[in-house]
Amino acid sequence: MHGWTGNILNVDLTSGRIWRSKIPEHFLHEYLGGRGLGVRLMRGAYRLDPFDPEMPLIFAVGPLCGTPAPTAARLAVVSRSPLTGTIYDCSAGGRFAWRLKAAGVDVLRIIGRSAAPVVLSIKGENAELLPAAELWGKRVKETVALLAEHGSVAAIGPAGENGVLYANIMMGEGNSVGRGGLGAVMGAKGLKAVTVNGDAKLVIADPDRFDHARADVMRLFRASPVIFGELGIAEFGTPALVDLMRQRRMAPTENFRKTVFAASENYSGPAIKRDFQAKKDGCYGCPIQCKKSTPKGEHLPEYETVSHFGGLNGIADLSAIVKANTLCNELGMDTITVAATISAWGEAHGRFPVAEELSGLLEDAAFRRGDGEALALGSRRLAEELGRPELSMSVKSLELPAYDPRGAYGMALAYCTSNRGGCHLRAYPISHEILRKPVPTDRFSFSGKARIIKIAEDTNAAVDSLVACKFSFFGATLEEYAELLSATTGVEYTPQSLKEIGDRICLTERFYNCANGFTISDDLLPERFFSEAGSSGEGIEVPAIDRSRFDEELQKYYRIRGLTSQGTFEDSHWLERQP
Repeated sequence: MHGWTGNILNVDLTSGRIWRSKIPEHFLHEYLGGRGLGVRLMRGAYRLDPFDPEMPLIFAVGPLCGTPAPTAARLAVVSRSPLTGTIYDCSAGGRFAWRLKAAGVDVLRIIGRSAAPVVLSIKGENAELLPAAELWGKRVKETVALLAEHGSVAAIGPAGENGVLYANIMMGEGNSVGRGGLGAVMGAKGLKAVTVNGDAKLVIADPDRFDHARADVMRLFRASPVIFGELGIAEFGTPALVDLMRQRRMAPTENFRKTVFAASENYSGPAIKRDFQAKKDGCYGCPIQCKKSTPKGEHLPEYETVSHFGGLNGIADLSAIVKANTLCNELGMDTITVAATISAWGEAHGRFPVAEELSGLLEDAAFRRGDGEALALGSRRLAEELGRPELSMSVKSLELPAYDPRGAYGMALAYCTSNRGGCHLRAYPISHEILRKPVPTDRFSFSGKARIIKIAEDTNAAVDSLVACKFSFFGATLEEYAELLSATTGVEYTPQSLKEIGDRICLTERFYNCANGFTISDDLLPERFFSEAGSSGEGIEVPAIDRSRFDEELQKYYRIRGLTSQGTFEDSHWLERQP
């Protein structure tokens, strides 16, 4: 077998038992790895409460991990989200994924709950649980430093230990498994960290074909105006989008009451580079290097973070935003959700926080003290506790990221059809609606968007299962990655076969969600977007979204997916017929 090891490393924290088992080979061919394989392996557990000891926490690499395939040193972590209740995955790049594959493992599956804090240490063929009482309570940076001799580290901070519903798992190099609260799942298991080291080499089935495909990908990267061209993600990182979102008048401001923040240039990509001497940084082996850090190695915030701590909360102070980002990384807490939750809290109280208040609010949330007890629950639960449920700008309890849906109707639909909640990365129609030149006029139209979103969801499910970075696809396509996969594994894949795998993954996730009680009412934006216009001006009209047209396109999406008009499955035994 090429590309895969075929191995699961199973860990039962309750009993302390650790053992290896084989993955059925057809699982690998039908679900690839990463997100898809993790979702398949959740089949017997998707109804469990996220904090049930038997709820699996699954780390899964893809078949390209361990090769020189661009942006493929990544893994996905899969479980059920305590924040949303949905099936949940999140990917992260770095040496951890590479070393897990080099330890001969495609999947790390963790169940149970340890009676005392532990660290899981994986060294090649060997794995053991180490006592970690002295690490419990420590922040991420110190934890990683203390465990560095064991290899790459994935750890939780105080937020995960304290059950903050949007706690992250932080990778030692600064990447995060974010958004859905899988750090809280890890904390509930008493697992402070996982360390991994391995040195096994992956054998590629057809090296010459692989080298040719890789050269094609790199050529397309270099030709991409988004990656290395005028937009400048490689140069400025994702905050290069700040000015673009301002120009499109779709920058979420003051809890999405407005769509323009006048002082956003204070935290734009050029401003960050100028004020913090930002240098290129990024995931292990990635040629794009979209992340940025200071000369001293402090990781600088990405677009979603600067926008949400910035305009969403009415804050223009870049230093305070950078400090908030660093603090969230140390505490192990998702920046998008906590910033959006603070914004809902601010609107409910009649004023948004000033820059000097951010650090205290973040500390309170991570340690669940004072107002932080409610902030730790995410915006939906917080808004309900305050008697203002309409102030939570979320879908399926997942806070919306930094693209106002009134400015891009494909994104509006994608937020709602996303299986994990209000996420831009399930379909990511940004290329079609936002980055094209001249500025696309159909961004304020639903026409054709249902089919675009369905295809994009299937494509991205395949990408998340390879596991590759979505930024690769600002240049390359599934055609080049199908070539890389075929060359690596010796099994022929085409763009169409990868989309079919993606369709299976998306429908499996939706089946899990429907079985857990999600309905058409959960595929809906907050009322604000249907009743309140955005910030029109500069020749751009940003109206409220037409609810009837949204409903029509959602129904088209259901029909294309083969679902009922309620977004459910006609065949209650659909899952049983899947490989």
